Order: sequence, then structure tokens, then C-alpha cells
Amino acid sequence: MSNIKGSKCTSAIRRLILWVLLTNVMLVLYCLTNPTQVKMRGSQEDTCPRRMAKLLKKKLTAPSQSTKSQSKECSPKGNIMFMKTHKTASSTILNILFRFGEKHKLKFAFPDGRNDFFYPSPFLCSQVKDYKPGECFNIVCNHMRFDHEEVAKLLPPDAVYITILRDPVDLFESSFHYYHRAVPLTWRMNGEDKLAEFLNNPRTFYSPGAYNSFYLKNLLFFDFGFDNNLEADNPCVMSFIHKLSKRFHLVLIAEYFEESLILLKDTLCWTMEDILYFTLNARKRSSVSQLTPELRAKALQWNSADWRLYQHFNATFWGRVEAYGKERMKQEVNEMKRRNAEMRAICIEGGHAVEAQKIQDRRFLPWQPVGESSILGYNMKKDIDPKFRTICEKMLTPEIQYLSDLGVSLWLTRLWGWLKDAFY
Repeated sequence: MSNIKGSKCTSAIRRLILWVLLTNVMLVLYCLTNPTQVKMRGSQEDTCPRRMAKLLKKKLTAPSQSTKSQSKECSPKGNIMFMKTHKTASSTILNILFRFGEKHKLKFAFPDGRNDFFYPSPFLCSQVKDYKPGECFNIVCNHMRFDHEEVAKLLPPDAVYITILRDPVDLFESSFHYYHRAVPLTWRMNGEDKLAEFLNNPRTFYSPGAYNSFYLKNLLFFDFGFDNNLEADNPCVMSFIHKLSKRFHLVLIAEYFEESLILLKDTLCWTMEDILYFTLNARKRSSVSQLTPELRAKALQWNSADWRLYQHFNATFWGRVEAYGKERMKQEVNEMKRRNAEMRAICIEGGHAVEAQKIQDRRFLPWQPVGESSILGYNMKKDIDPKFRTICEKMLTPEIQYLSDLGVSLWLTRLWGWLKDAFY
């Protein structure tokens, strides 16, 4: 019996040592590829000129009269900053933006070598592939730690700023599941239910300055560039929230995804076709922890700054819905659901998502968390009408593969993926 325990212990130690070595290798690669973190004072030379904004705007054409008579009232907007938050259904929004930008030949600001802007470092213009001061872009949408002053240098003055939030309890559960193996603070947990173990005594396992600790507390606040260790009663929390209110034109809510997309369509003067989607990067239900009311309350208290943020923008969201018109919203949501169902019937084998091991084409295999395969994907029908094949492929393509299709070099992301899959 002691030999069995010793063998298990030795195996665990070996895996831990290997994981530490791999983490150090990735940190070295990160340092080698991370541009010099020097923030230059803004000037007219390093900001997108107004004349370039007018040129970029000409690339878009107004919606057809058959979709809506909106072309008389507004023109579709293509200058967009989407602040892609973690574990908030943001990958589905990203696919919508990729398709729209590609269709209209818009200019994306992409990272170089990886799929994010050197997260968790604060965003800098120098992190954009081939960036030159004064260069203009239409769309910025990859993961970053938000810095409004830096982002604004890339975009025309009329750019629309959009983001998405999620209930902090569900976000925390999802983040813990997805990232906990990449957070050394959780490695000394021995129980089967690590999430409950953490929530019952978070201070035992949490240290603010530890590697990747931001994934474990107020992740939304961190993504927006603020101190994620603030508690809700700190005056800075509401001050930061008011800053975001001034900077973002539309804040979507993941729990009301269809309503959010209708507001997005209205804000950007897009068509229904532009916002059709398949849910991407979703987890299989068996991997989702069913938190008791007591644990949900603890998760809410632990992420209290995120809760204040969510409460504020949830209220403004429903104010937007009221202004749009509830009956009108209901009709639009029903129409979108009908159109989405049509696309599912046309594109998806079986009409639903499947587990990773059942995905037949690696083009549609989503990125998986360390140590497991819990993210669902799709199989595309083989007998699709040729006129739908391209749109089906694009709607089903996960983020990493779509970035590659758009010409982004992802050598560092792919190296990390190979190491992750080969050694864990």
C-alpha cells in the first residue's frame, strides 16, 4: 500500500516539476517576444488622423432597402473597439466581428505571434503587428488589458466602443474551471471539489501578487485595467465604473445574448444577417459546477467589485431595451432565433455542438483548457449547398483558426498548445 502511495506521490511531483519547467519556458518566450513596455506621451503624430477616418469609412456600404429602410437614417459603422472580456461569450461576438470585417475588407489591429495583446500586460500600441505611429485601423477586438488612451490612438474618433459582461458568479466558476491549472496558487488543493474548497476559504489560497492570480478574483475589473483586489465599498470602484460608462457606447450582457445582439445591430446600423451566430467556445454541461446558494453567495462576495460593475451596466442595458421598445425587441429576437435555426439546419451535422473528441475536422476544433477537453465544437454537414459553404465554414470556425485564416502569425500560441497537449 505504501508503495502505491509512493508511486502516486512521485508521479505527482514529476508532473509538477514538468509543469513548472514548461511555465518557465513560456515565460522566457513571452519576455523575448514582448515589445518594450514604454508608454509614450500622446501626440497628433501617433494618433489616427481624421482624414484617414474618412477614407476608412468609405469602405462600408449602406444596408439594402430589402433588409430595412435604415440606409436613409444611418450608415453601417465599421470603426469598432470590442473589449473582449474573459469567459463572457466574447468568442461568439469575435466571430461576428471577424466575418463583418472580412466581408467589408476592413482593417484589423492584430497581435503578433499570439492571439492576444500580450495579456495580462496593459495594452500598448506597440503590441499591434507592424504598428507605425499615426496608423489607423477599423477594428480592435482581441483579448487585452484595456488602456483607453492607447487604444484610442489606433482608431478614428467616431469609433464605437463595445464590451460584454457576465454574472460574476458564473464567470468566476467558468474562469476557475478553465484556468485553475495555470494558477500555481491552486496546485496545493487536494480535494475533488477545488472550487468549493477555494470559496470556503479563499484567503488561504489567494495572494494578490502571485502568478496568474487575477484569474481568481474580479477578473472583469482586471480586464478593464483596474485593481482587481478592490472591494465593492472602496470609493474607487464606482469611480472606475463611471469612467467606463463614459468610454463605452454599448455594454452587452451575456445572460441576455439575443437582446444584446439586437442592440448591437441597432447601434452599428447593421443587418440581421450580420449578427447571425453559432455559440462558440461553450463547455459541456458535465464540466459546469453546480454551486449551492451558499457558495454562490461566497463567490459574489469574493468578486464584489465585479458585482458592482455588473449591476451598474445591467441596469443601463435594460434602460436601452426600454428605449428600443420591448415589443420591437421581442419581434427582432424571434426573427434572429428563426434565422439562426435555419443556419443550424443548413450548416451543422446533427444540428448541435459535440464534444472535442467527436469533431471530425481539426479546422473546427476549439482550443482546450490545460489537462482536459471540455470545450464543445461542431461538425459541418458534408452535403451543404455550395452557396452556403463559405458562410457555414466561417460561422463554425473557432478563434485561433479564424485568426490564422486572416493572416495572423500565432507561432507562440501554437507552441504553447503543442507543449500543453504533449506534456499534460
